[in-house]
Amino acid sequence: MKKPTKQPLPLNYIRSFESAARNLSFTLAAEELGYTQAAISNHIRALEHYVGWQLFIRYPRSVRLTEMGEAFLPTLRQSLGEIDRATEAILAGTHRRKVVVSCPISLAENWLAALLVRFGDLHKDIDVVLHGTMWDAPFENQADISITVNRFDAAPKGSSRLWADELILLCSPVLAARLPPSPTAQDLAGIGWITVMGRQDNEHAVAQAIGMDEVGKVARLTTNATNIALEWAVEGAGLVVTQRSTARVYLSRGLLVEPIPTLSAPSSWGYYLTSNPLSRGSHIATLRDWLVMMGSPDGTEQASA
Repeated sequence: MKKPTKQPLPLNYIRSFESAARNLSFTLAAEELGYTQAAISNHIRALEHYVGWQLFIRYPRSVRLTEMGEAFLPTLRQSLGEIDRATEAILAGTHRRKVVVSCPISLAENWLAALLVRFGDLHKDIDVVLHGTMWDAPFENQADISITVNRFDAAPKGSSRLWADELILLCSPVLAARLPPSPTAQDLAGIGWITVMGRQDNEHAVAQAIGMDEVGKVARLTTNATNIALEWAVEGAGLVVTQRSTARVYLSRGLLVEPIPTLSAPSSWGYYLTSNPLSRGSHIATLRDWLVMMGSPDGTEQASA
């Protein structure tokens, strides 16, 4: 026959014993814990019955721990300390304010990551979780703030365009050094173009600005990720078209250059910020306003919503 399992010991019995043992007084323990002296006495008697040992020697006006009580006290005190620390950690966690942000990986790496470090220095009580996304990631619906890249005619409902962007043509410094100072479409003919899937209209716009027809464009490598395309360009694989905001880090570090510095074309794609209507809290608004205020990675002003 299976032996009956003892019921868990109520925590208030343990606290009553610890306080009485520390104060060597049932009366002081009662005052400390907000019980009556009789309640403290009953708690300790129940605890003694539970463990099967007498924990106190009772005198008319004082108490003293038995040997078993002396041995029992350190373990219980340590356990109570761990419970108190765990409780404090949970309470501290509830006071932290967290904002979840989703953003295309290319922009997250080349702009937002550094910006959030600056935000964290100013707002140390706000935790930020950043999720890099590709294409239309399902996580965007779970974020408090979502930044997406969209065509102007497919902007998310209720979103704000962060800035007006432009398209630029890029290549490695080594490749640029082999070109004339102001290369023409003929000079660029035959050089491979690195294509980002879904962004072919960017290539068309820049090729048109150069005066290059599709015959002069030579496809070489194709990827679905802007940062991969930029890394290929760094390795000298060819020309790549992207938004200036995305390329800022590569330009500032000298990893990529503009073979035609005067060339630019308006981008039909832009970065749009959307706030989750289910998210609440001034900390979310604080981060959202900060991102809008900072303008574009290249320092241009925020575009109109």
